[in-house]
Amino acid sequence: MSDQQGGLSEAFIAQQRTRLEALRRELLGGEENTIADERTSQEEHGDEAEEFEDDAQGMAQDEINQSLRNVNDLRIADIQRALQKIDEGTYGRSDESGDPIPKARLEAMPEAIYTVEEQGRREAGK
Repeated sequence: MSDQQGGLSEAFIAQQRTRLEALRRELLGGEENTIADERTSQEEHGDEAEEFEDDAQGMAQDEINQSLRNVNDLRIADIQRALQKIDEGTYGRSDESGDPIPKARLEAMPEAIYTVEEQGRREAGK
């Protein structure tokens, strides 16, 4: 198993699975809290007279919340893919090139599915 996963030990991979699952729960829970906070705010202030500034602030906050949801959605997709790679025996290998992803990168970012260089190219291309 560790030969398939770039020389990573089974203990390291098990630890990464635990970290990935916890991170997924945290991100999903955070999004639920954001939606609940929006709903609570609307319920608390729904009948109050609104100013134009209130609308502008609300729209700005909605835009920020949507941006956070978009980032979280991408991160959750990477987490799901990393968990799938653990199951497939390819965790620690790039989805693009198949090259090993350095252990230090996986420790810092357990959901990494590309090398730093590949990730940089992907982000520059967006």
